[in-house]
Amino acid sequence: MMKPPQPAKLSRRVRIHIFVITILLTSSFILYRDLFLNLTSYQISPPPSIQASRDVLISKCTEIRTPAGPSSSFKPAARVSKGSDRHVPGTPPVLIRNAKIWTGARNGTEVVYGDVLLEKGLVTAVGYVPVARLEAAKKGGKLKVVDAKRKWVTPGLVDLHSHIGVNSAPSMKGASDGNSRKAPILPWLRSIDGLNTHDDSYELAMAGGVTTAQILPGSANNIGGQSFVIKLRPTSDRSASSKVLEPPLGLFTNSTEEGYVPWRHMKHACGENPDRLYSQTRMDAAWNFRNAYNEAKKVMEAQDAFCEAVEVGKWTQLEEEGKEWPESLQWESLVDVLRGKVKLSIHCYEAVDLDAIVRLSNEFQFPVASFHHAGETYLVPDLLKKTWGGAPSIALFASNFRKKREAYRGSEFAPRVLASHGIPVVMKSDHPVMNSRYLLFEAQQAHYYGLPPHLALASVTSTPARAAGLGHRVGTIAEGYDADIVLWDSHPLSLGATPARVYIDGIAQLSDPHVRSKSSSFQEVPRTPNWDREAEDTVKWEGLPPLRGHKRGRKVVFANVKSVWTRDENGEVMSLLESVASATNETGVLSTVVFEDGALICIDLPGTSCALNAKDAEVVDLKGGALAPGLSTFGSPLGLVEIRLEPSTNDGAVLDPLLDGNLPSILGNETIIRAVDGLAFEGRNALLAYRAGVTQAISAPTGTGFVQGVSAAFRVGASNALEKGAILQEEVALHVSISTSFSVSVSTVVAALRRQILVGAGAWKRVRKGDIPLVINVESADIMATLVRLKGEIEEETGNKLHVTFVGATEAHVLAGEIAKAGISVVVAPRPYPGTWEKKRIVAGLPLTQETTLTTLLNANVNVAVGVFDEFAARNICFELGWASLESNLARQVTLSLVTSKLERALGVKRRFMAVPDLVAYQGGDIFDFSSKVVGVISAERKSVETF
Repeated sequence: MMKPPQPAKLSRRVRIHIFVITILLTSSFILYRDLFLNLTSYQISPPPSIQASRDVLISKCTEIRTPAGPSSSFKPAARVSKGSDRHVPGTPPVLIRNAKIWTGARNGTEVVYGDVLLEKGLVTAVGYVPVARLEAAKKGGKLKVVDAKRKWVTPGLVDLHSHIGVNSAPSMKGASDGNSRKAPILPWLRSIDGLNTHDDSYELAMAGGVTTAQILPGSANNIGGQSFVIKLRPTSDRSASSKVLEPPLGLFTNSTEEGYVPWRHMKHACGENPDRLYSQTRMDAAWNFRNAYNEAKKVMEAQDAFCEAVEVGKWTQLEEEGKEWPESLQWESLVDVLRGKVKLSIHCYEAVDLDAIVRLSNEFQFPVASFHHAGETYLVPDLLKKTWGGAPSIALFASNFRKKREAYRGSEFAPRVLASHGIPVVMKSDHPVMNSRYLLFEAQQAHYYGLPPHLALASVTSTPARAAGLGHRVGTIAEGYDADIVLWDSHPLSLGATPARVYIDGIAQLSDPHVRSKSSSFQEVPRTPNWDREAEDTVKWEGLPPLRGHKRGRKVVFANVKSVWTRDENGEVMSLLESVASATNETGVLSTVVFEDGALICIDLPGTSCALNAKDAEVVDLKGGALAPGLSTFGSPLGLVEIRLEPSTNDGAVLDPLLDGNLPSILGNETIIRAVDGLAFEGRNALLAYRAGVTQAISAPTGTGFVQGVSAAFRVGASNALEKGAILQEEVALHVSISTSFSVSVSTVVAALRRQILVGAGAWKRVRKGDIPLVINVESADIMATLVRLKGEIEEETGNKLHVTFVGATEAHVLAGEIAKAGISVVVAPRPYPGTWEKKRIVAGLPLTQETTLTTLLNANVNVAVGVFDEFAARNICFELGWASLESNLARQVTLSLVTSKLERALGVKRRFMAVPDLVAYQGGDIFDFSSKVVGVISAERKSVETF
């Protein structure tokens, strides 16, 4: 039998190679196997056994069931012995003596006369300071004593709605963290992660008495993320976290020195903002909310089920089923909302949106701390009370309405209406929409329109503090509360009230405050007009009451008139009657003034009587009020813009040949747009301004480019452009803008301006000849310096004198002397804000600086006027003037000229031959304070007296 063939024998050398390779492969396999097993063991190692985690799991279950905030047994006074968790060692105690103390207690009605002692970051005594406590504070000789001289002391102001630090000043791309645009539902985001510690607004806000603010994400998302409440003062740590008041668990600590679980905070938004960004509808938004809460509910129910097993000791069952603690980093903050551990702030304007949120709160059973902006809340108070857990606080603007359709029905009477229904009212800034420095002005306006004084002060102190879950330590002056205190130069509700001292955590925040002395009358609660009829009409007409006045008969008598101001033949403001109060007559001598067909025919002066002229006349009692020239407004697009974010209601933006390319051929290369061609009358902003004493507006075409066009002057109270006297001047001035925000360089824009002035046709030719002003929107002093040089060069080349006016001009004070020498006028906003890099160098005014922009320019003999740059604010021009007069210590005649003769001179408004300026009737008090309201407009040109 044949043997099968045998394989050839391998050589010894080959066998050795095979052996070595085998060893290497085996070793590599073992090495990589162990490495792989170690890695995967690290990545997916099972958690410690349920049995071994009993204490941790019991603690977690206890934690989720523990309510947030101090318990009912918590007493702030118990904090005194150990001091505040925010106390800075070395801070000296402070005794504020001889003060009128509005404590915030008893629903804002408590006023205490006496002293306030601040120690270790806390208030340790109010009213009467025990001798032993005072002696203890004196030990070491570091006690600081401040004599309040019977002036008012309040808690530091609390801004419940602010974006300070996340939308910071100056606004720059690298420091804008207010909104995420990733998705409509983002509860996992946190405002603290974007808080800029170098925001210029912190100091300014504190100079307005604001000590605490809730920093909200923006409203671009239905759920924008978590908000944080901060103190505004700088810290030695210099970090964002060190500003946070009562940091929530998980931020950087798992405990609190105060012995309770701190509240968390979150922002929601409904309506136009998120809908516009994500191209969604209200139906989409409602689903976004419901779906998000449903996801959070699943996590919560899984946690509750797990804890039920833990609480009855089912450890073995949990172990056998492989159960782990249910958690989700993505949804955990929303789970806390469902557990009632989050103070929820919801941006929501209209009744339809409010209704959707109320239904959502009941479907998923969570409370709402506050509705913000909330323009229509005053129309649906009963709906608010149906919110799960009770009616939220309502955070409002005082008069900033109508920028969006959903804000169109907002009303200045909303605070008083809501308060009458027992709903807590908060006034807010929405900084930087409204500069947080002027938060108190929002409360002052609310009081002016009828919110009781105790609730008006509470609306920026104790009420927002409670809405944020922090009413146990800020917003009130009481033993054991945080030492956040403001000493005011006048009653806080009086116009222009300014902090003389600000303390946060007992630390002084104003190093060298500047304060002007005011008469004793400023220490009293301002007397305000009666607005009952207007408030009732507003509710009756669902926010859109008729605004037209009533024409009176041919002859009208204004009785009990305290002062009469008019304008002379040159247009300058002059006094016909200015009654001065005496020690025996607080109101001074009151007079009678008679008008026939709108013309003044008689005024009681010493030794005269208007009795015969007043026969058979209608009588309007001014109750110690005044007659004054109609005011002019400039700066906002009044008459061209009704609802800023609703294009169908506006004239629209002009095309710019420099930034947008050549104009369409149908326009021609030299066409300049005229505002007069786009004017619309009887808009609500215009009529509200008219009812506030503004009779003339100068508006330029709207646009964001180099050339806007030619402005027009028109009568604010006219019904249409064809009405006699409606158009006061078809072409007033040519308006351009120069800014570093343009897509082309400043030098390019200046080159275009130079060429257009020298060779341009039409309006440019009229500018070149000096026939009409060139009005330049410009903020930077450096650009203004270039323009001053340019003006001189062109005048030398052409031999003509250019009429130039700077508008905005935040940094004009830097060049006040040069501007005056060049003969350039300036129109400024009375309250500057460093919102952009071009506006960074401001004169802050009291209490930070003695001088203001106005005083600096006036002292340099610049023709300076005042403008307002938001159409809603045109109605507030009297307040702005009164404030400017107090802060800059201006005479009445000068103050009135800022929005009459000086403004007209700056813009080139021509005085018509034999024209008699309109007069405005103020009832109940002076023109520039909170005691009066406009009750009529007298027009000789229109031969009418119109009353409201």
